[in-house]
Amino acid sequence: MDFKFEKLTIWQKSMDFGESINTVAYKFPREEIFNLSSQIRRAVDSIALNISEGSIGQTNLEFKKFMGYSIRSLAEVVTCLHKAKRREYISEEEFLKHYEFAFNLMNMMVAFKDKIQ
Repeated sequence: MDFKFEKLTIWQKSMDFGESINTVAYKFPREEIFNLSSQIRRAVDSIALNISEGSIGQTNLEFKKFMGYSIRSLAEVVTCLHKAKRREYISEEEFLKHYEFAFNLMNMMVAFKDKIQ
């Protein structure tokens, strides 16, 4: 691994989360392809993308800003998961599995952001 963001646990976990959510989104009904399915996939990808983009910024303040974007994207994914559960696209069990992962990742990301000086 040559880029510093590749060593970050939050980046690695966000990459894993992205693949898991992507698989879930493809189970949504066809009529959601340009709506909820697209939205959740873009939001989940944005988590890792913002971590990597911020990590190569000029300043720590810039990195904190991008971590904020990443955290917001994670919150968006959680909201999409709630929508998917309410519309019965995913089971309660599947929702809880992804919700718990998101909750733990959010805590890690917030702690990481708070440590950036």
